[in-house]
Amino acid sequence: MSLPTPKLDDRSFQDLVDEAKKRIPHYCEEWTDHNVSDPGVTLIELFAWMTETLLYRLNRVPDLHYIKMMEMFGIRLQPPAPARAPVTFWLSAPQETRVTIPAGTEVASLQTETEPSIVFTTEAPLDIHPPRLTAVLTRAAGEKTYHSHNLRRLQSGIEGVPIFSARPQVDDALYFGFENDLSHHLLGFAMNFDPAGGAGIDPSLPPYRWEVSGGPEGKRWLPCEVERDTTRGMNTAGRIHIHLPRMSPAALGKLRAWWVRVRVDAITPEEERQGMRPYETSPRLRQVQVASWGGTTQAVHARVARDEFIGRSDGSPGQRFRVQHTPLLPREEGEHILVQADGEPPQVWEEVADFSASSAEDRHYTLDSISGEVRFGPAIRQPDGTIKRYGAVPPRGSNLLMRRYRYGGGQEGNLQAHTLTTLKSAIPYIARVDNRAPAWGGLDAESIAAAKMRLPALLRSRERAVTAEDFEFLARQARPASIGRVKCLAAASGAGVPPGQVYVLVVPRLPRPEGYLPPESLQVPAADLDALRAYLDERRLLTTRLEIRPPAYTWVAVEVQLRPAPDADPARVEQAVLERLYAYLNPLTGGPEGQGWPFGREVFLSDVYQCLQNLPGVLFIRGLTMRQAEPGGEGRGKALESVEVVAHGVVASGRHQVVFV
Repeated sequence: MSLPTPKLDDRSFQDLVDEAKKRIPHYCEEWTDHNVSDPGVTLIELFAWMTETLLYRLNRVPDLHYIKMMEMFGIRLQPPAPARAPVTFWLSAPQETRVTIPAGTEVASLQTETEPSIVFTTEAPLDIHPPRLTAVLTRAAGEKTYHSHNLRRLQSGIEGVPIFSARPQVDDALYFGFENDLSHHLLGFAMNFDPAGGAGIDPSLPPYRWEVSGGPEGKRWLPCEVERDTTRGMNTAGRIHIHLPRMSPAALGKLRAWWVRVRVDAITPEEERQGMRPYETSPRLRQVQVASWGGTTQAVHARVARDEFIGRSDGSPGQRFRVQHTPLLPREEGEHILVQADGEPPQVWEEVADFSASSAEDRHYTLDSISGEVRFGPAIRQPDGTIKRYGAVPPRGSNLLMRRYRYGGGQEGNLQAHTLTTLKSAIPYIARVDNRAPAWGGLDAESIAAAKMRLPALLRSRERAVTAEDFEFLARQARPASIGRVKCLAAASGAGVPPGQVYVLVVPRLPRPEGYLPPESLQVPAADLDALRAYLDERRLLTTRLEIRPPAYTWVAVEVQLRPAPDADPARVEQAVLERLYAYLNPLTGGPEGQGWPFGREVFLSDVYQCLQNLPGVLFIRGLTMRQAEPGGEGRGKALESVEVVAHGVVASGRHQVVFV
């Protein structure tokens, strides 16, 4: 943290008036009326006001010097980060040909009288293909052979087949093989089942999961999100709509295809408490038809400006122009300035961070993401009297055209699910749009105060990673929108790390970190890990071995025995207790200081007691039981007074329980 800048003169307006009045008897004894109605006192107050203004301007000098020093070191305010969200485009009806959603399609939230709409733009084109079903297979649990079924007879509804074992077992599965890739499609199954099959289950809680072949060469199965299921657990005719993730082809037996399967899944204790029951008899499939009902693509909180005229060159060095829309987002490929001179082909100019390495022939410019200011290379007089140009100058009279740039971003783009429902331009066959997951990742542009806090760490690290603090600071600078916490373990940290080895532990930034966190939400996306690894690898020492990975999560589950107050609502008391526990035993918001559970610090039962103090509606707490838990699950094993956490680990909450006594 930088040292606080002292005020050069901290006297206020009233201090100046009081000081002047105290000097009146010394300089003018006959002046005895010191009331505010006296004209002389009015003049004193006027001069006090003018002096206070001068003092205010004088006290701004340290801030001015600090900012000028930051400019000398080349520090710029960091631009905003845009939020991203998966947006699903629903077809009005299944189509027989491909439907394309072009890149740059704009979707927005609903505009109200007080709030404007927030616009998102798709990043890549989305092609929605009609599915080509080539095979239907079944396989019983534990068997290696797949049983093929007549596809034409199933599509026409001539025969019915049991899709699982006579008494379904866990991992029994029904497979649908497709000839074409259906990644990120909204797939619809129109299915008819024999009502006599599929007995024993709760139709609202069927014990099966939809999955697709994914990963390298389809060696693992990825879960699908079910949009709707009207078959009542495969007991009657209805439709099943599922959102497919990225798929990979796989070979089942001798058939190689893109596979979608429905598999009988094991029932967890929590699902059993909710009423989920296993099948007693297998459902019998009479007929199946498959169609594409839409697709999902990523959209970013940004708008795109194309071919914007920013000015005309006068041929002098150091010219400055401005784009119309700010703040700008980080530039992508194809975002540059075109210089068009009369009778000449357009020239492509390249953006650089600064002109320190630019020669007089380099077509370079700088672009400030916050202000939108475009600068061309200056001409600077050298000590020997010569003039040196840093970067070329656009020819006199040439037109400057910003080919493309994106603007927007900020925390306002962190929207809830099902808020991006407006399509800004009509697209044939598209009925509606929706974001089924929250938009997340938006950050506002950096403030001057935040940049001042960043300067000491930047001067200490100087864009190279040597100490553990350097690695942590640079990691946060590299991915501020996706990294929540960083911890670096090196040989000097006392964690048993061998010399030359550095471990960077990363906890992802989450939209709502204070609640229950599923295990999959605490895994950093592979793309972010790769980008962070490349960023730190350029700045580490040659002798440093770098490894970036998530921490070792220690899952803890607590059972609280308490009595609510007579006038308290038990449901609200239970919710308050669970919220307090999930926020405290948390890698992002937990711990004694609320900044995330400290790495390597064990959990004591007394910590949990302290966490639950002063809860409204709780008469008393009779007892606490703390156990280690399965990842994201319930406690197991014996009750513990403390839970040890390894040096490279951090605490996360399993499923807590509240018991009223």
